Amino acid sequence: MNEITKRIVTDEKGKPLEVVIAWDVYQDLAERMGWDLDDRDAADVREAMGDWRNGNRSAFVSLEDLK
Repeated sequence: MNEITKRIVTDEKGKPLEVVIAWDVYQDLAERMGWDLDDRDAADVREAMGDWRNGNRSAFVSLEDLK
């Protein structure tokens, strides 16, 4: 997603008010930004990010273990 096709809505003075983007682009953006997560899932992601940054690799399951 390098370029987003968009329509910018302006007021009568040309000041930007809103941006209109395609629904599929919005959905992709929402997933990447985590807007689709509830509070519990967002907390889990923050905890996992903290574990990763702190080197706590035992908090994760390897792909090999999942097979």
